[in-house]
Amino acid sequence: QVQLVESGGGLVQSGESLRLSCVVSGAAFRLYGMAWHRQTPERERELVAAMEANSTTNYHDSVKGRFTISRDNAVHTVYLQMNNLKPEDTAVYYCSARSPFSGRLYWGQGTQVTVSS
Repeated sequence: QVQLVESGGGLVQSGESLRLSCVVSGAAFRLYGMAWHRQTPERERELVAAMEANSTTNYHDSVKGRFTISRDNAVHTVYLQMNNLKPEDTAVYYCSARSPFSGRLYWGQGTQVTVSS
């Protein structure tokens, strides 16, 4: 019953910004660790940014200083603010939620981000 719905992807030019959103339903959102991942046909799925229930964050080295993960527990939503986007950021971005009860990881459907030169 835990469901994640992502939105906010699109086509932008290098240097522009996007904000991804992930709405979580069917879960005690404030207790879940949240994360963003990305994947291309050429690369394995990689962790981009994560925020635990205690608000601890970590980022992939390639996005440090450009991306910011945040969460709004009132509306069960996690965000990924992506600034100064680069073509290398082009990927399908997935939201994940980890249950504190079972450790199970739930996934969103993915949203395409394309950054042109």
